[in-house]
Amino acid sequence: MKHTYTVTGMTCNGCRTSVEDKLNALPEVKNASVNLETSEAIIEMSSHISTETLQNALSDKYSISEKHIFNTPTDINAQEKSELQQLFPLFLIFAYIIVASILLNNNPWNTNGLMLDFMGLFYIVFSFFKLLDLKGFPKSFKMYDPLAKVMPVYGWVYPFIEVALGILFLMRIEIPTALIITLIILGITTIGVTKTLLDKKSIQCACLGTALKLPMTKATFIENSIMIVMAIIMLIKIYN
Repeated sequence: MKHTYTVTGMTCNGCRTSVEDKLNALPEVKNASVNLETSEAIIEMSSHISTETLQNALSDKYSISEKHIFNTPTDINAQEKSELQQLFPLFLIFAYIIVASILLNNNPWNTNGLMLDFMGLFYIVFSFFKLLDLKGFPKSFKMYDPLAKVMPVYGWVYPFIEVALGILFLMRIEIPTALIITLIILGITTIGVTKTLLDKKSIQCACLGTALKLPMTKATFIENSIMIVMAIIMLIKIYN
C-alpha cells in the first residue's frame, strides 16, 4: 500500500535525504521517496504505519501529516480549521502589533504615526523570530524568495535589514528611504510567495523564522500586501 504525506521543515537536499533515510529505516516501510519541491513523501509500506510513528522517526525540525483529497464540505472545513490553528501565532502577533500601534497614536489620533509604528513594530518583531535561528532561516527563506535563491548571502542579512528598517520607522529617521526599501524587498518576496501559492507547493513560511512552523498560505501574501499598501500610501502623502 502507498500513502502520500506532506512534510514541512525541509529547506535543502540534505534535509530531504535525512527525512528519506529516516523513513526508509522503519521496518514496515518498503520504500519512501521524498520530493523537496512539493514537500511530499510517498511511502510504500507492508503494513499500516500511524502518522505518530512516522513523526517519531523524524527530528523535531520536521512535521509529517497524511495528505488527503478534500471533496466534501466537512473535509474542506476541517482543512481550513487546521490551517487557522497553524496560523494562530501569526494572527496573535498581528493583533498585538495593531493594538500597540493604536495605543501609541490614540491621544491625539495620528493615522500617519499609526502606520509608521505598525511597520516599525512589524519589522522588529518579525526580525526577532528570524534571529532566533539565523542559521536555519536563510535555507527556509530561499525556498521561495527569488533574490535569496540567486544570492544566498541575502538570506543571512535580511533579518538585519528588517531590524534597521524597524528602527528607522520607529525613530522617524529617513522615512522615504525606508519606505522605498520596504517596497523593494517585500515586493520581491511577494512575487516568490505568489508563485509558490499558484504552484500549490506545501512549504514552510519563513516570515517568523524557523522557530514557529508556519505553512505558506494566503495569510503570508496578505501580510506582505498590507505592508506594501501602507508604504505606497505613505510615499504618496510625502511626495504630494
